[in-house]
Amino acid sequence: MQVIKKIEKLDYPNPVMTIGNFDGVHIGHQKIFDFVKRKAAEINGTSVVITFNPHPIKVLYKEHPLKLITTNEDKIKLIEKCGIDLTISIPFTYEFAQIEAEDFVKDILVEKFNVKWIVVGYDYRFGRARKGDRELLKKLGEIYGFKVTVLKAYKKGGKILSSTAVRNALFQGNIKEANQFLGRAYHVDGEVIRGMGRGSSILGYPTANFVPEQEIIPKQGVYAVKVTIPNLKTFNGVANIGKNPTFGNTNMSYEVHIFDFKENLLGKIIRVHFIERIRDEKKFNSPEQLKENIARDIEFAKKIFKKNKTPLFLDF
Repeated sequence: MQVIKKIEKLDYPNPVMTIGNFDGVHIGHQKIFDFVKRKAAEINGTSVVITFNPHPIKVLYKEHPLKLITTNEDKIKLIEKCGIDLTISIPFTYEFAQIEAEDFVKDILVEKFNVKWIVVGYDYRFGRARKGDRELLKKLGEIYGFKVTVLKAYKKGGKILSSTAVRNALFQGNIKEANQFLGRAYHVDGEVIRGMGRGSSILGYPTANFVPEQEIIPKQGVYAVKVTIPNLKTFNGVANIGKNPTFGNTNMSYEVHIFDFKENLLGKIIRVHFIERIRDEKKFNSPEQLKENIARDIEFAKKIFKKNKTPLFLDF
């Protein structure tokens, strides 16, 4: 897949385009991409995804507490895995946001990108103050000679599948639902840092403490996870997100115990794939009680890995 990071004149046959932020690249987005690919194949065209970086809310509403599911780099990789021919990642600025809806279509989609077909979701809006909608898009399509398809909302488990739904599931610790919506295991990357050393010396379960790069960290608690280590492989493990209340900590920590692994990971970047939530973080009366509970967590996680099919991952 080719990636273009600016607005420029394109020379691709019959572009079939979809436009959006596509945070998370969840199953609903993937359904849109599949439709784009089918239409492109029908007219001997090019499948194109137009997205924005950074997310418009980050530029226009800086006080808004929006947290993104994926980094921009991961979003591009996920779009590529969907089999799209070309992704245009438009730098989103305040000045770009002032472009009127009709000008965006005429000056960019038509004159620059030579669009032949536009595929959007049911709630798509665009242009300055989001004044453009699907009806305007259809009207402009008749004027400039491109087709428009508006797809209905995609539902899973009775819920409309959206980036907001994925975020809510992650915030609630509902990893199984989030993963079902994403079509893969949600992951967090982080550099391994030096911890307090309690895992090995006190509890007998060494952990890798890491600093998450992603904006969304699942709800505090203990999780069955799979950990990918560059140039090695993916291992099973359990992760704890929280403050280690048994030891009276007040700062958040992120740590993972990797099964059957003894190498030093200090300074390395690891990828933690969340498979299923095991329990809330608890305060135990002693380190011995915590150690016993960790043993139970590990056994529970092993049962999860045995019964669950291997989920899809996004590789480094």
